[in-house]
Amino acid sequence: MDYTTGEASETGAVKGPRRDRTRSRSASWLAWGLWLLVVLVWGLVIAFLLANEGLTTRELTVAVALWVPFLAFATVGAVILARRPGNRIGWLCWAIGFAFTVSLWGSKQVWVVLADQGRSSAWALLPQLGILAFLGTLLGLLPFLVLVFPTGQLLSRRWRPVAWTLGLVLGLYLTAGLLTPGPVPLGLPDNPGNPLGVEAAEGLLRLVQTMAGVAAPVLALAALASVVVRFRSARGEERQQLKWFTFVVAAELVLLPGLGSVAEQVAPEVGVLVVFPASISLIPLAIGLAVLRYRLYDIDRIINRTLVYGLLTVLLGATYTVSVFGLGQLLSPATGESALAVAASTLVVAALFQPARRRVQAAVDRRFNRRRYNAATSIQAFSSRLRDQIDLDTLSTELLAVVDQTMEPTRVSLWLRPSPHGSSGTVRAPRPTAWTY
Repeated sequence: MDYTTGEASETGAVKGPRRDRTRSRSASWLAWGLWLLVVLVWGLVIAFLLANEGLTTRELTVAVALWVPFLAFATVGAVILARRPGNRIGWLCWAIGFAFTVSLWGSKQVWVVLADQGRSSAWALLPQLGILAFLGTLLGLLPFLVLVFPTGQLLSRRWRPVAWTLGLVLGLYLTAGLLTPGPVPLGLPDNPGNPLGVEAAEGLLRLVQTMAGVAAPVLALAALASVVVRFRSARGEERQQLKWFTFVVAAELVLLPGLGSVAEQVAPEVGVLVVFPASISLIPLAIGLAVLRYRLYDIDRIINRTLVYGLLTVLLGATYTVSVFGLGQLLSPATGESALAVAASTLVVAALFQPARRRVQAAVDRRFNRRRYNAATSIQAFSSRLRDQIDLDTLSTELLAVVDQTMEPTRVSLWLRPSPHGSSGTVRAPRPTAWTY
């Protein structure tokens, strides 16, 4: 069997690289075809919104901006599926983007258009499906993505009951929501009724919805707990992948409320149209970088710089505020305001920037990046001894020990090539000397 030429066998089967190229091309077509499906569904929603004469330009712009994170999920899923066919993370990212896009059918603006066109009550199924798609993503797809990230597999067999229970609860919740009679929650005075509602089983369906709604947050917390357990046992690339995801999510939880409040005070439109879509889009971007392992180890530098400059900003900001207030009270007791106090405080903060940055950097390395701190300390100590040590054998042994301590290689050797000129000026053959640690 010749797998190097990619020729067909007697039975017509394609071999080797040719088969791989065919599979890769098919996976790419499938991935981007699914991405186009998401865009098509969104295009249909926009068409309905444009048909709504009461819709303002701002509302349409907000609808487009809020869809950007959903497109980011679908795009990242398509890229992962095109490069790594069958990857579960790719399928989940695409499913989240698609489900969120379908949830746009649950908006009241879409139903207003359907009602104005005199559609039958069966069209109320569209907003009903949109609402269920939104809830299904929050209660099922997102927790399951967290549960299997970044390998696409559960952490161990012990987590199978959590995954199965999550799927069961999601199925029961969506089924009960689809069959529960009553008006569709669109926030309108005359909400349409659920065309698939079963009046005879209303009590049972509402009980199932309530129980599933209580169990869903517990399962979501279990999914988050799996990330903690996986992170503690992860090593190498998997640990770096988890760092990308956890760092971005933590940054969202810390920075998004503050940025949203600032944007609301300065320019409300910026928060809705820029801050929220951009910040949420960072989550699928981090997932894509982690799964595709693109610049995977840059996350350590990003985390380090974030901690350093975040703490430095807080420290210098507090110093500036206290300095302006204190000097203002001294220079102008009546009003507490002084241009000289502002200028002096600015100079103080500028002078403290570099010393404070070095101290904060050392503190962060000592607390959160111990290996780097120990490596820097070992190299500094070796540099001090290097100035006083003249014995070559001792220097070689210490150098090998420092390399082993800081870099932790599996094997390290030092080769020294003596000078080709002897004491008489004649050329001698080099005789390398090796030390192995």
